[in-house]
Amino acid sequence: MADEKDTAAAEAPKKSKKMLIMIVAIALVVLGGGGAGAFFMLRGDSAEAKEEAPVKGIVTAIDNTITVNLADGHYLKLGFALQQTEEGGEEAVDINEALNIAIETYTGLEVAELETEKGREAVKEEFLQKLIKAYTEEDKKMVMDVYFTSFVTQ
Repeated sequence: MADEKDTAAAEAPKKSKKMLIMIVAIALVVLGGGGAGAFFMLRGDSAEAKEEAPVKGIVTAIDNTITVNLADGHYLKLGFALQQTEEGGEEAVDINEALNIAIETYTGLEVAELETEKGREAVKEEFLQKLIKAYTEEDKKMVMDVYFTSFVTQ
């Protein structure tokens, strides 16, 4: 009889530990789900916070490439096209300003900057931001992207 009491006493803590673990697990699932639900309900609609992306319009290509002096006697032969926005109209923008911005942006850069993809992307982003600023009139973006048709360093 004493053995039965010891066995019953030993099983009681095991059952209570299992029960405690199950209760904690269920509570975590319920609280976690409730927290996630509250997050999604309270964060609002992300579409309201974002600006609408401009719709692509025509592409204005630069007919010939330009050659730009880089640092240490190197040069860059560059050709590009401008992706206009739909609100920019169906008429091609004047490319002379874009050519001037390209010359100003790329002149004097190190070849090492332009050899890596990361370096090219950084300079391209700077170039694009200058183009967008130059081709924005009355809060109307006329250019949204730039595509390189030629990019040769020597």
